[in-house]
Amino acid sequence: MSRLSFVWLEITGKCQLECVHCYATSGPTGTHGTMTADDWRRVIDQAAGIGVGAVQFNGGEPTLHPNLPALVKHALGKGLKVEIFSNLVQVTPALWDLFSLTGVSLATSYYSDDPGQHAAITGRRGSHARTRANLAEVVRRGIPVRVGVIDLGDAQRWEQAVAEIKALGVTDVGADDMRRVGRGGRGARPSLDQLCGNCAREVLAIGPDGTARPCVFARWPAMAVGNVRESSLSDIMAGSAVADVRRRIAAHVRRKLQARGTH
Repeated sequence: MSRLSFVWLEITGKCQLECVHCYATSGPTGTHGTMTADDWRRVIDQAAGIGVGAVQFNGGEPTLHPNLPALVKHALGKGLKVEIFSNLVQVTPALWDLFSLTGVSLATSYYSDDPGQHAAITGRRGSHARTRANLAEVVRRGIPVRVGVIDLGDAQRWEQAVAEIKALGVTDVGADDMRRVGRGGRGARPSLDQLCGNCAREVLAIGPDGTARPCVFARWPAMAVGNVRESSLSDIMAGSAVADVRRRIAAHVRRKLQARGTH
């Protein structure tokens, strides 16, 4: 069986925002899917049992899932490090307590220092002020956090966004181009070009319906490698579907390098 060290747990497709580039096409009408709390606990147990060191709870917006606190504490109890990827639009006192637990870190996305431009991307007025204020509170509380700034093009003020975040005291800030997946695909056919090439190499993503994928961005049907409601994580990682996906991605990367004249 191939080694697995990190798992994305996409516990919901529901979100307060409707970001124009969302790879998961999540939004207010999304659901928590067919995975139950017991299903997620079983996956966490299996992950810990085969040597996974860390999991990320994401979505959608994971804080909208009623079982997030219990699942996070379950993962911590199994010795796993936990990252919660939240839009930080709404943080209740109970969530601040959850975020402050030892072993928990946060991640979020940010788009612009201009509130109107930020709102045009997220689909919700006031989202810039809310996320910015909560990021400042995260820093004040000393909660580990990383922020990804997504460059969608179209004269977006992403560089100013990076500067604004750093001015708040966030030190772990990265930038990435928009992936042409989900709403970010804008109707284009899914392509392996949108993947980094390391999919299914010690990582796996689990969706709200239990579908296992080699990466959170590998969302089209041909990239599914199993379902945790039907097979264990260890069986999925040892299966032919994972091996086939790796071969396809590796071959694609080789072709791209050859096309660039690189060996």
